[in-house]
Amino acid sequence: MKKKEFPKVTVILRGYDYDQVNSVMEVLADKGEHFAVEVTLNSPDVFETIERVADQYGEALFIGAGTVLDLEDAKKAIEAGAQFILSPIMLEKETLDYCKERGIKTIPAGMTPTEVYQLFQNGADIVKLFPATSMELSHFKAMKGPLGELPLMAVGGVNSHNTNDFLNGGASYVGIASGIFNKEDILSKNKAALTKSLEAFEERVFHNRKVVSQ
Repeated sequence: MKKKEFPKVTVILRGYDYDQVNSVMEVLADKGEHFAVEVTLNSPDVFETIERVADQYGEALFIGAGTVLDLEDAKKAIEAGAQFILSPIMLEKETLDYCKERGIKTIPAGMTPTEVYQLFQNGADIVKLFPATSMELSHFKAMKGPLGELPLMAVGGVNSHNTNDFLNGGASYVGIASGIFNKEDILSKNKAALTKSLEAFEERVFHNRKVVSQ
């Protein structure tokens, strides 16, 4: 893996086949500094897709599996080549341990201080607060008050218009499902439109970002 730091933005691809995922990968191929890619397990032929994109792009981009719910899911995803796993729920410690032993980054979900604390105690690398837009933005900074400077990821309702709000408001990372690319462009593998959407996102988020003190 050439990229040592986990990127600020994870692109979440849910429900797409290999060719559709690959059209996004081709657009993101040289963007590993800023983007990771998650393919959710509720996608068609998902393990084959993960294996193929990890083979093709795994040196340039972090390729991971999402919607991982248990140890069996994690094992299959890692066997396919996933370099990190995300979950919409709190993962069991045995799952976190299994991943840590294999150098796989884990990003389970929590919301309350107790859940977040327990997940980090059990070995999570990053904890995603989900769904992010169902809580006040101040929730991220408030969480860090008693618990310290923790790597938190905002997922759920994140888009190009609020990404910087989350990153400036206490989140270290964001996960974005439909907030960068139009679903229709992915389905039709419209690389010109995908490239245009990515450029617009980069311009709004990376080029115009003003980081405030945390």
